[in-house]
Amino acid sequence: MHGLYIEGDGENLVRASKIQRFTTTRTGIAKNDKGSMEKQKPTILGEILGLEDLFSPTVWRASVAELVGTAALVFTLDTIIISTIQMETRTPNLILSVLAAIIITILILATFPISGGHINPLVTFAALLTRLISLSKAIIYILVQCAGGVFGALALKAVVDGEIEKTFSLGGCTLTVVAPGPNGLTVTGLETGQALWLEIICGFVFLFASGWMAFDQRQAKALGRVNVFIIIGVVLGLLVFISTTVTATKGYAGAGLNPARCLGPAIVRGGHLWDGHWVFWVGPAIACVAFALYTKLIPHQLSYTI
Repeated sequence: MHGLYIEGDGENLVRASKIQRFTTTRTGIAKNDKGSMEKQKPTILGEILGLEDLFSPTVWRASVAELVGTAALVFTLDTIIISTIQMETRTPNLILSVLAAIIITILILATFPISGGHINPLVTFAALLTRLISLSKAIIYILVQCAGGVFGALALKAVVDGEIEKTFSLGGCTLTVVAPGPNGLTVTGLETGQALWLEIICGFVFLFASGWMAFDQRQAKALGRVNVFIIIGVVLGLLVFISTTVTATKGYAGAGLNPARCLGPAIVRGGHLWDGHWVFWVGPAIACVAFALYTKLIPHQLSYTI
């Protein structure tokens, strides 16, 4: 992760510490003491904004992978949610978690070489706050991820009948559900405050336990990219299982952990999917801020003695 580790031997570090004085010319090119022309490094604000990414064909090509990957994630994951509930097994949460871990791992493997394998605004926002990507790139990614979520929900709506769509809300993110009771229709589900805390805690645990490995090149190199992606899938699967099991509340679909996945069905299906929808955005955002603060507090370089 940028700012978290330093590569190079002592000689390189000493060489890097030698600062040359520069004078800026009218053309914006810097001239060093030896008279040679060198480009100035971008300012911190320039790095954060990354306006050049708005006009970068590479970034826009990568965004296509994010769009397709997110659409595939929403279609397959929501199909799995509907299928596991329909099977009426004793352990639908366990089956859902295992299948979710598998499909997430596969999709990250498919999109990583092209876009970095975000397919989730939570990951993109965390990468922005830890200065791994620019603001411009983050905005592009999040917009196409949301569009991908809508396309995935539309694809699912096209292949399921109206009764399944109504019964299972296209596998979307829900806090409550309206169901018939002894005295008429009743609303059952999870309190908004509880759901928000689950999103924050599960989002932070995800970034701490697995997203960290993907961001930190030391761990990614030591473990291998494929192993890191498998760990990410397993951690997300476990968090899905925990969030749906610990509450055991009818009407609550578990921690969303992906605002784009929650947004797609909400736009396509609408209705009660909009009730408390903000929780699935605010919770992950707070988790990302907490994670970014954590990365600032820990030492930049660690050495362990066993």
